Amino acid sequence: LHLGLVTGETGGAPGAGAPRAAAGRASGRMRRLAFVAVIGVAGLSVLLALGFWQLRRLAWKEGILAEIAARMAAPVAALPARPEESRDEYRRVTLRGVIGGGEIRVLTSLPPHGPGFRVIQPMTLEDGRRILVDRGFIPEADRDRPRPGGAVTLNGNLLWPDETGSWTPEPNLARNIWFARDVAAMARQLGTEPVLVVAASETGDAILPVPVTVNIPNDHLEYALTWFGLAAAWAAMTVWFVLRGGDRGVESGPPRG
Repeated sequence: LHLGLVTGETGGAPGAGAPRAAAGRASGRMRRLAFVAVIGVAGLSVLLALGFWQLRRLAWKEGILAEIAARMAAPVAALPARPEESRDEYRRVTLRGVIGGGEIRVLTSLPPHGPGFRVIQPMTLEDGRRILVDRGFIPEADRDRPRPGGAVTLNGNLLWPDETGSWTPEPNLARNIWFARDVAAMARQLGTEPVLVVAASETGDAILPVPVTVNIPNDHLEYALTWFGLAAAWAAMTVWFVLRGGDRGVESGPPRG
């Protein structure tokens, strides 16, 4: 009798710790699922935010392109008294005056003509202003041919080229070879206003006009679709991990007696 009492007090019922073990496993599983869910929601939020940001950038870029298209389609007008890049770039203008008094040759290439130069010369307008005119392209073989210019009426577009950077070499003034159209530097060299008009019509001297074209990339829709695709993949992986974790929790439940 004594032994039986002792055994009953100390041994406990078989399987008495199973509920506590199952509860511990359930608690651990819930913590893991909560962690996966938090990471999943956070990552999904970031990816969606990037996608919507690209859509806003798309609307902004389309607005810029529409404004440029409107300027280039507007009727030809006189040169503004004080041209401003933000307001007047790509605007169509007509000029009357005399071209001449030095030139700058900017190294370039024009398919299918091959390597050559853009010819930048000063133009003295009828009102006495002096501005820069990009007359167009000459092949390399015509580099030293005289280009006297003279009186001309031309149509063109105002432009502030974005061609210079830390990698752009300094111009070779001895050989008159420039590597980019730097409006401010060219204006100082030729003694003109820092205003450049790119000719859209012929100006003589066998120079081929190279009218302004708009080459502004607009890839924001593709970027947005990429971010949204990544968001969808992230959401799918999150759901898969959550379901996989739940399945494992069921499989690793208490053994059946």
